Amino acid sequence: MTHSLDGLVLAPVSDQAAGQVGTRTRCAYREKDDVVSAEYAGGDVVRGHLVGTRAADRLDFRYVQLRTDGTTASGHRVSVVVELPDGRIRLEETWKGESGPGAGTSVVEQVTAHAP
Repeated sequence: MTHSLDGLVLAPVSDQAAGQVGTRTRCAYREKDDVVSAEYAGGDVVRGHLVGTRAADRLDFRYVQLRTDGTTASGHRVSVVVELPDGRIRLEETWKGESGPGAGTSVVEQVTAHAP
């Protein structure tokens, strides 16, 4: 499977710690060839950016974000693209902060036009 992420909006399925992306965060993806980027905002994140590469269904990103408390964060994220039974896209992610402590896993799923 190699579904393009270009033009898709994805959101986390659960909240994480304060200052991290959460269910109110929306991430708009762009993809051309093997380059993937995204802009995101919402919840505790004022603005964030992802940039990275794609090899088949594996994404390798660096991220940087500005939080509502005025602090910034950056790190590394690896995601696996999964197609859900209803045809939407899910990214299963492993991330690690580089500007400070923190590491974990997360899941983001494609937001449809009728979803919140």
